[in-house]
Amino acid sequence: MKHARIQQGFTLIEIMVVMVILGLLVAIVAPNIMGRSDQAKVTVAKTQLSNIANALDLYRLDNSHYPSTQQGLKALVSKPSGSPEPRNYNPDGYLKSVPEDPWGKEYEYISPGTEGPYDLFSYGSDGRQGGEGDASDISVWDIKG
Repeated sequence: MKHARIQQGFTLIEIMVVMVILGLLVAIVAPNIMGRSDQAKVTVAKTQLSNIANALDLYRLDNSHYPSTQQGLKALVSKPSGSPEPRNYNPDGYLKSVPEDPWGKEYEYISPGTEGPYDLFSYGSDGRQGGEGDASDISVWDIKG
């Protein structure tokens, strides 16, 4: 009669081989995934800037002008006071809330702008003017072309 050998678990060598394979996979995949995080934040900022720009355009269609710098982007959420007074403000507003950029900072809004009827931008990951890569400024006019 043959006795079947029952394997109780993994040997140390088998566990070590699996650990080496997992280590190699992490070493190959992790740098690619880590770099995507910054790239994803830039993509989110561009999408948010486009959404805010669309809301600004709707505001202008209703009121014949963009909000002033002093009224700011909050004018898209609730009716602003001051000049220029919105004549036909949508009672529901134009945005539910003004988002922060992916780095937790407010978007910059200036009206009238230097690049168009208004300037709308994020300073990027470093929060300062200029920079390179994910730290570079992202303007709505770079997105719209």
